[in-house]
Amino acid sequence: MLVVDGHLDLALNALQNNRDLLLDAYTMRVLESSAPGKGKAKGTVALPDMRRGRVALCFTTVCARCTGSAADHIDFGSPMQAYGIAQGQLAYYRALEREGHVRVITDSESLDRHMDQWHRWDSQPVADPLNTPPLGLVVSMESADPVMAPEQLAEWWAQGLRLIGPAHFGPGRYAGGNGTNLGLGENGPELLTEMERLGIILDMTHLSDESFWQALDHYDGRVIASHTNSRGLVPHQREFDDAQLRAILERDGVIGVTLGNWQLLHGWIVGAENEHLEVTLDRAVDHIDYICQLAGDSKHVAIGSDLDGGVGTDEFPIDLDTIADLQRFQQQLDARGYSREAVADVLHGNWTEMLRRSWRS
Repeated sequence: MLVVDGHLDLALNALQNNRDLLLDAYTMRVLESSAPGKGKAKGTVALPDMRRGRVALCFTTVCARCTGSAADHIDFGSPMQAYGIAQGQLAYYRALEREGHVRVITDSESLDRHMDQWHRWDSQPVADPLNTPPLGLVVSMESADPVMAPEQLAEWWAQGLRLIGPAHFGPGRYAGGNGTNLGLGENGPELLTEMERLGIILDMTHLSDESFWQALDHYDGRVIASHTNSRGLVPHQREFDDAQLRAILERDGVIGVTLGNWQLLHGWIVGAENEHLEVTLDRAVDHIDYICQLAGDSKHVAIGSDLDGGVGTDEFPIDLDTIADLQRFQQQLDARGYSREAVADVLHGNWTEMLRRSWRS
């Protein structure tokens, strides 16, 4: 069954982590076997693995912060630097597209053509994972810090940007993110107004609680949470509580369940000794179930894996080796009593329908 993944940091991995995503994950692990650093030799995502996993489409990021606390490869000293890095990441996607590896999807017509081609490929008696259509990319911005000023957003739209999460971790230029109790910044309302005018979807992921509710007050367009879980199951600020999840559902939004162990199981600590805690993909299904119960249907939850978002296999469920293992969700959901139609909703249909509704409105 086809998969649409609501959150991958492909360019960040290719450029900031210096990974050639045309190689498969196993080859990259060998190349990184003597390299120090978090997540090295433990990668899960590359283009061949996406093809094997039938990941026909993903929301992929440009990501560069400017919070005032510089950090190598992610947080930069000035908005100009963040802008340059994000532009470079966008250029990487266009280079992949030029060479025929991917398609950057920007409207409902190109989305329909792309998904139709993938469904035809998937329906073959023997679908060759080495001979798939190009992978589809919808470009998302994780942290709006690279946007020099709200009036610049039209340029980003023309370049293919279709979703924005205004904050990441820390005090973003436009909104407070995770790890803060800050609300919208001085230019945050103007950014949201311009996003709504252009039709850029608002991704609520990573917003602080204060920013979350303020953003909803200033933005009447389509909202999603591309990679966020339930705070009812994992009680920390990175996840959303029931009131926040319901607010997204009331806007007919979609919530992408994400796969980092610390977001799936309360008590898991990143980088700590967690051998006594076993996390499997079944924990992710717990979060899917939770959101389905809130929504009353299977139409508002999806997958937003965030695989390789700064970590590797040791921080993801033990029954997931590469992104190709997202296919395991079919069995997991079937075991919980989900119909084939509901499984298709979760694995790809809800994300594609959300995009169609947004782009046709």
